[in-house]
Amino acid sequence: MLFSEIIGQSAVKQQLVQSVQNNRLSHAMILVAPEGAGGLPIGLAFTQYLVCENKQATDACGQCAACVKASQYIHPDIHYSYPVIPRKSGDKPISTDYINEWREFIGANPYGNAYDWLQFIGAENKQGNITASECQDILHKLNLKSFESGYKILLMWMPEYLGNEGNRLLKLIEEPPQNTLFILVAENQEQILATILSRTHLVKVGGIQKEDLVKALEQKNQVPAQKAQQLATIALGNYREALFLLRNSEDDYHELLRNWLNHLFTGNRIALQEWIEAISSAKTGRENQKQFLRYFINLIEHTIRLQYLDKSLLGFSPEEIDFATKLSKLANHEQLAAIAEELNNASYYIERNANGKLLFHALSIKLQHIFKKKPIPVL
Repeated sequence: MLFSEIIGQSAVKQQLVQSVQNNRLSHAMILVAPEGAGGLPIGLAFTQYLVCENKQATDACGQCAACVKASQYIHPDIHYSYPVIPRKSGDKPISTDYINEWREFIGANPYGNAYDWLQFIGAENKQGNITASECQDILHKLNLKSFESGYKILLMWMPEYLGNEGNRLLKLIEEPPQNTLFILVAENQEQILATILSRTHLVKVGGIQKEDLVKALEQKNQVPAQKAQQLATIALGNYREALFLLRNSEDDYHELLRNWLNHLFTGNRIALQEWIEAISSAKTGRENQKQFLRYFINLIEHTIRLQYLDKSLLGFSPEEIDFATKLSKLANHEQLAAIAEELNNASYYIERNANGKLLFHALSIKLQHIFKKKPIPVL
């Protein structure tokens, strides 16, 4: 994978390239990136850059023999480690048992998370692990001489799945063989063994910038501009989440929200009841209901930010700016906070299988009282 294929994250990509060019490369590093931000793609692109025989100013060449092998995940000096499950009772699985599945998975879904991977290999309810046998295999691999590259590289994905057996790797991390590199890619820093964390260089990766996420949705997935803006607003820098929303929603959340508020303010009970029937139907689905509420919450946050920040700094679409401007005229900060709280509560109850029709009916009544500055009824 090339750095140019990664969505956004220009600062991190530049940092990693410069660490090589300036000969300041740490032999052990952890890339900590939230879900869907591109931690694994960054790690994959970095390993390809390291073995590239004709490094460019900002990326690997993509054409040399090393790049071709790295892009197919078959370079003999790049080793991968990731959570696995036993294929049958009594097995002591290691990552290479699943190398064909791994290549297929990261080729098709590099922004996937551990759940996606474990379901891909048929884990169902089984817990994935990076096992003691895996650690022993890593020790063996990295004590061999490199075959083609100047480096021997271990890319470990999700070290959070590495239990106390990970302490077997400490000496190797502290005193690695010459030109041996450890690149760990994690989502949750708190779940990494403290003994390993203290011995590695930490590189933090933030969520994908909204404008980069919108661009990716438009160019990679042919999403119309308005829909891409809505998905990026909800996904909050998570490309995996944006793709999930794209696959599971055909609704125009902005139009859905506009209609709801119109029915609330005009007091059109028949139209409101029809709206409630539609959004609480089985066709809409609980996940869609939650994403709709999240979209409304995010627009409330936009409304507050626009009162203090220049709109050009926030990356909002004209549609979102127009909505936020109108909403600020209908509700003050206290009312907006109260609405957001009710929306969060509703999302919580949806997750716990609340009756959708009753929930949105009650929520509609509460929002009407908030907009009218009346006490919220206890329902």
